[in-house]
Amino acid sequence: MSLINNAALLVPRALRSLILSSVLCGTTGCSYFVSSATGDFSERLKHTILAQNDPETVTEALPAYLLMLEASAAGDRDDESPMFATANLYTAYLGLLPDDPIRKPRLSRKGLDFALRGICLHKQDWCDLQQQPITEMPTLLAQAEHDDVDSLYSLATAWSTWIQANKSDWNAVAQLAQVKQIMQKVIELDETYKEGSAHVYLAVMESLLPESLGGNPQLAKQHFQRALELSPHNLMINVLYAKHYARMIFDRELHDKLLKTTLNAQTTAPNLTLINTLAQQQAQQLLDSANDYF
Repeated sequence: MSLINNAALLVPRALRSLILSSVLCGTTGCSYFVSSATGDFSERLKHTILAQNDPETVTEALPAYLLMLEASAAGDRDDESPMFATANLYTAYLGLLPDDPIRKPRLSRKGLDFALRGICLHKQDWCDLQQQPITEMPTLLAQAEHDDVDSLYSLATAWSTWIQANKSDWNAVAQLAQVKQIMQKVIELDETYKEGSAHVYLAVMESLLPESLGGNPQLAKQHFQRALELSPHNLMINVLYAKHYARMIFDRELHDKLLKTTLNAQTTAPNLTLINTLAQQQAQQLLDSANDYF
């Protein structure tokens, strides 16, 4: 029990960044802000959101569109597309919100429910994926093909968001093992999906705990480095690399180098301006607290 208790204390500290940063945008699916079913307007809206350099504006604007997507999903319960679109928008929106012990669990449950409904419509064998024991996951995921990557990734991000919102519940946190297997399957099928965002997820997951409690810092480093190769202009990768890997192994030199590189970079980049703006905000906060940490 002591190992579990120690892990439960350590995991929540890293989970918020996993959701806020890895799940939010460039690395993890801002392209899902809109459903393709809504046509050209949705496409323009998506690019407008991604080009924003004021996260607060996006946070205030998203709820209205979220209600529109949810209404669309309610009107067509046999179509997986609006289910996943709604789940993905919940994931992105929750990543922008501050911690809230009431709203986040409630909204994240809605997002996960939409994703679970979507995955069930996508493939009947995956209808009860959340209830399956971890030992059954390899068998269930063995049937996955390249066309399943979108659906699996959407489920994994919504699931992770729900876990973060319930981070005080060790039974919820333990489900990261299932999410990890799904992200590994995404990499197996297409590691370049969303510019390697699954690598970012796995990098953070492998650095949630110190090595003595089951973490794998060397594997985390490999995932971070591969993610940077696949998405070199995504500044949030540097921030997560510094926060989770460099701080875990107490490498102050690497920590400061990654964060200063982020602060000196241009935030404007195709589909990355919003996430890069958030990355610079977090980079400065981490540098400001570095003397207290190291």
